[in-house]
Amino acid sequence: MSSSPSPRRSRSSNGEEERPRFFDSKAKSKCWANAETVPGRHPERWRKDAAGNIVCKRFCNCQGCLCFEYDHIVPFSKGGESTAENCQILQTRVNRFKSNKEDLDTTRLKGYSCEVQFTEKELDIIEMAVYGDVIRPGNQCRCRTIAEMLGQYKSKDNLAACKLPLDKESI
Repeated sequence: MSSSPSPRRSRSSNGEEERPRFFDSKAKSKCWANAETVPGRHPERWRKDAAGNIVCKRFCNCQGCLCFEYDHIVPFSKGGESTAENCQILQTRVNRFKSNKEDLDTTRLKGYSCEVQFTEKELDIIEMAVYGDVIRPGNQCRCRTIAEMLGQYKSKDNLAACKLPLDKESI
């Protein structure tokens, strides 16, 4: 996720600088921090959007069920500013359906949500694939390297290698 230090500003037809259209990195950081945490998950990696959907911080501006976008609560097209106070995270699909609507309650937003629900083990596997480790209270582990798996290397990392499900029955 790359963020420019300051938001891009649009120009009016007479050349005057207008209000910024996009959230700057500080607004995005505050927006993420203000979102509900996911119990048992690392708060810098996982949050719940305004509809209660679990999203992953690494999946910003993509189309999957764990993907999210930074949304203007009061739509930009209706005068909403690109500030942390007017920002919420929304699952990408929800944000696209919300569009420039205002005052949508959680139930209405939830109706736009992706219907896939992930189990804790599936979220662990996704976190391992995305970050190379799983950080959960009382269950922290890391991904083993190929050399470790082949017995050619012993890690100096004190964090244990994860034991994730390997067969269909354990998922």
